[in-house]
Amino acid sequence: MKTKAVTTILVFCTIVGLAYAEREGFSKEDRERLIRVETTLKVFMEQVDKRFEQIDKRFAQVNQQFEQMMTFLWMLTGIFTTMVVAVIGFAYWDRRTIIRKARDEAIEVIEKEGRLRDLIAALRQLAREDPKLAEVLRSFRLL
Repeated sequence: MKTKAVTTILVFCTIVGLAYAEREGFSKEDRERLIRVETTLKVFMEQVDKRFEQIDKRFAQVNQQFEQMMTFLWMLTGIFTTMVVAVIGFAYWDRRTIIRKARDEAIEVIEKEGRLRDLIAALRQLAREDPKLAEVLRSFRLL
C-alpha cells in the first residue's frame, strides 16, 4: 500500500512534468528539480519501509510476550485447580473419618453408661435360649 502511494506520487509528478514540458519545454533547472524530487521521494520511501519493518518487529515481540503470559496463566490455572481439588478431597476424607470415629465413640459411651447397655446385655442373655432373638441380634450386630 505504501509502495503504491509513492509510485502514484512519482507517476503524477512525471505526468505533470511532461505536461509542463510539452507546453513550454524542459529547462535544465526543471530537470534538476525533478531529479531532486524523485531522489527525495525514494529516500522517503526507504525511510517509511524501515519504519514499517521496525513496527513489524515490535508487534512480533509483543505477540511473543503475550504468548508467554498466556502460557504462564494456564500454568497458574492448572496449579490452582489441582490445589482446590486436593483441599476439597482432603476435607471430604477428614470429615468422613471424623464422623465415623465420633459415631463409634458415641455408641461406645452410650453402651457403657446408659440403660441401653443393660438392655442389650439382657437381650443377649435371652438370645441364648431363643434362636429367633439371637438371629435378630446378629442381623443388627449386637450379638
